[in-house]
Amino acid sequence: MMKPRLLQGIKSTCVVLSSAAVLQGCIFGGKKGDDGQLTGVLGREGWKQELPLGMVSVPPGTFHMGQADEDIASSKINMNKQITISGFYMDDTEITNNEYRQFLVEVPEMLPIAGDSSMFIRYRKVLPKIEEQQDVQDLLQPDTTTWMNDFSYHMGDPLTQYYFAHPAFDDYPVVGVTWKSALIFCEWRTKKINTAREEDGKFPLPNFRLPSEAEWEYAARGGRDLAKYPWGGPYVRNAKGCALANFKPGRGNYYDDGFSYTGPVAAYFANDYGLYDMAGNAAEWCEDAYNPASVPLVWDLNPTYYDENEPRKVIRGGSWKDIAFLIETGTRSFEYQDTARSFIGFRCAMTYLGRSSGFEF
Repeated sequence: MMKPRLLQGIKSTCVVLSSAAVLQGCIFGGKKGDDGQLTGVLGREGWKQELPLGMVSVPPGTFHMGQADEDIASSKINMNKQITISGFYMDDTEITNNEYRQFLVEVPEMLPIAGDSSMFIRYRKVLPKIEEQQDVQDLLQPDTTTWMNDFSYHMGDPLTQYYFAHPAFDDYPVVGVTWKSALIFCEWRTKKINTAREEDGKFPLPNFRLPSEAEWEYAARGGRDLAKYPWGGPYVRNAKGCALANFKPGRGNYYDDGFSYTGPVAAYFANDYGLYDMAGNAAEWCEDAYNPASVPLVWDLNPTYYDENEPRKVIRGGSWKDIAFLIETGTRSFEYQDTARSFIGFRCAMTYLGRSSGFEF
């Protein structure tokens, strides 16, 4: 007959061995059904990025960033540099008055917004935190008085009264918005679309954002390296003498292109990427801080120049009030981030998550 102490020891050993076997199965046995193979976490659906409404695909590529013709102003701020840009999405037109109106109507439902957003970690010190309905009106409402204040001795009263408020201008580009307001619009738009996707059980899309200066110029050229204008040619009129963009064709001659001020978005032909008004109509905010020497400073792969202490931000594309030089793809300019103008609007961009090769249109 086996002694009780020896029997107890055998039982304890069996328990230890049994526990070890279970533990070994948990560590080394793998999940049931994977046959012990390395499969990654199962049950995660594949990813194919959807193209948001109103955006077009800008394929990845390499181009020469910088002036495409002589530097008329002798500014020496945009020397040529070869740059590589990853694929991204971009609004095919500038944000319109009616689209911005939707933002003002719906953003109070998401308050507070900005200031501490994880979307704009680098801008936490810069962006105001919108906490109340009154803040929306004070900080985000387009400044329509710019139509009177931007120009001396100019009858801007009708535009001040009607440009943003009247349905006659719903499809015109929103202007009179600051760089900060444009960023907050991007945050609202991101939360809006990803809230809907979350309700449908979908993975979130990347953030809407302002395009970098390099992305903007690359997109404006439409795949035509060193193109002077988005349509490729060196002239601002076609063979019939018709203006190809909304700008200032001659001294004191604003209407020769068909519009005295801004015109409806997409009134002229798109470039080869399907983007409208990349020259003229409204100049556009970019994400970058402005530095006359930023082109040689930034990296040559997806460059962006960030400086939270620099209040000047890059604007590109020229506007309805600018001469032909200012609507060239390579011309750089700037405005202060808290300043609204009657000739500056914006459009959004979105990073493409996926393979660079095989980028889908």
